[in-house]
Amino acid sequence: MAWRQFEPKLITAFREGYGIGDLRADAVSGLTVAIVALPLAMALGIASGATPDKGLLTAVVAGFVISALGGSRVQIGGPTGAFVVVVANTIATHGYDGLVLATLMAGLILLVAGFARLGTWIKYIPEPVVTGFTAGIAVIIFSSQIKDLFGLTVPEVPAEVAEKWGAFWATRDTMNIAAVALSAASLAIIIGLRKFAPRLPGFLLAVIAASCAAMILDLKVDTIGSAFGGVPTAMPAPVLPDITFARLQDLMPSAFTIAFLAGVESLLSAMVADGMTGRRHRSNAELVAQGVANTASALFGGMPATGAIARTATNIRSGARSPMSGMFHAVFLLAFMLLLAPLLAYIPLAALAGVLVMVAWNMADIPRFLHLMNAPVGDRIVLILTFALTVLVDLTVAIEVGVVLASFLFMHRMAEVAGARLGATGLLDDDEDDDTAPAIEDPTQRVDLPPGVDVFQMRGPLFFGVTHRLAEVLGRTDTPPRVFIIRMRRVPLVDSSGASALGDLINRYAKHGSTVILSGVQNQPRQVLTSMGIKDGVAGVQFARDYAESLEISRRITDTAT
Repeated sequence: MAWRQFEPKLITAFREGYGIGDLRADAVSGLTVAIVALPLAMALGIASGATPDKGLLTAVVAGFVISALGGSRVQIGGPTGAFVVVVANTIATHGYDGLVLATLMAGLILLVAGFARLGTWIKYIPEPVVTGFTAGIAVIIFSSQIKDLFGLTVPEVPAEVAEKWGAFWATRDTMNIAAVALSAASLAIIIGLRKFAPRLPGFLLAVIAASCAAMILDLKVDTIGSAFGGVPTAMPAPVLPDITFARLQDLMPSAFTIAFLAGVESLLSAMVADGMTGRRHRSNAELVAQGVANTASALFGGMPATGAIARTATNIRSGARSPMSGMFHAVFLLAFMLLLAPLLAYIPLAALAGVLVMVAWNMADIPRFLHLMNAPVGDRIVLILTFALTVLVDLTVAIEVGVVLASFLFMHRMAEVAGARLGATGLLDDDEDDDTAPAIEDPTQRVDLPPGVDVFQMRGPLFFGVTHRLAEVLGRTDTPPRVFIIRMRRVPLVDSSGASALGDLINRYAKHGSTVILSGVQNQPRQVLTSMGIKDGVAGVQFARDYAESLEISRRITDTAT
């Protein structure tokens, strides 16, 4: 039934049977993920130009809703590195209240996309585009952490990456050795634990060690307390942001970018989870959950959220069995925030910078980037251009240009694949589309072709990218034959432009009294052609099951004419 594609996986898990053993496993995995997410959520809040409590708040509210309503059994939601750039730019341009409204708008956009069943479409973003802008975001995140990584005193950090590095270089004399030591030690702990004890929460242990070192040695470094005044000890009440038509217009580009990133990353994360668990997610239910989660996050003053691939993978490896694990993760994070707030104020920003450097490294996915550099030239251009535009211009522009360029590249390739030609002898192409047709290498194949009959074989989708080629090839015939057979068994898809081009051909031949036989038409092309008026018996059109039947119809028509 159609409504089942919106059913949360939580309901499915309960319907299948949920016992005390499942509850225990989900509680343990939820606690494990919460320990990983605690420093990460704070770090992402700071990197986005907000405050650490906003990152925690987002992980609590959105993380709970995504798991409760989502279409993936083990998805973990919250703030991610993909949002850092767009969030920082939105805050810089429109203030934090503007970000809250943009997040609310993005949530509504995702709700519409989910209920419009666009979940299966949004996954078709080309890999070079995704890899290019993800690597670009990684460079931007790394650049944004240089100040805290080296303890620099920068009066005002510019927004552009190139200008950032110029400002960092100009203030290099203000480097804080203690901050450098803490960030280096944090990175060393994270990398070392990842290699020798991957099951331990490297991010959390690195932050705890750096915090203890800073307190015991009385190091003069910036902390969450000194920079942001600490972490609140209570959840805020939901508040609707100030909404005006002018603000909605100004924030629409940011809202669409947030919605796009949330949709793409959540479905990518769900697909990764499917590969690890052998289960299948519900794309449209996941989009609806993302929409509700981002709306809820905005009402509580949080940031955008989506599915987090690394935290989802941690959840799976920790033994998660149902969406309850993600809900436990949110509850544990809330407990940490309310009970440990005084201690969180002592965390050095240098340690969180080390965490974000590792986030940037993971996001860059250098092996995948280098692998795509072995792809065809067109894909490499899309990859590099998307990466460069993300770093140097704007994330929205990078996505738009990357997708459009990839689309044109796809159309060009499909136009090349959808090759069709008229044979000099009246046939055909280099492939036959059914067993009843003569082999192309058979020198007697023209014997079966009645006088006054010609044949044209089409291959590949007949869409707007190849209609010009169809017109060029058919334009070579000065005098239309009495019967013209168009073999379409190898045409899997026809769009409105292709149907119109075919209709023009049929009308042109009909004016000369010719009959056009469409042979072996598949279901989708038949439905499109019929809906656009190309029907059996209309304007001299006839449909045939296969090439053999086309020849029989041709003989009857030519025999009648003689």
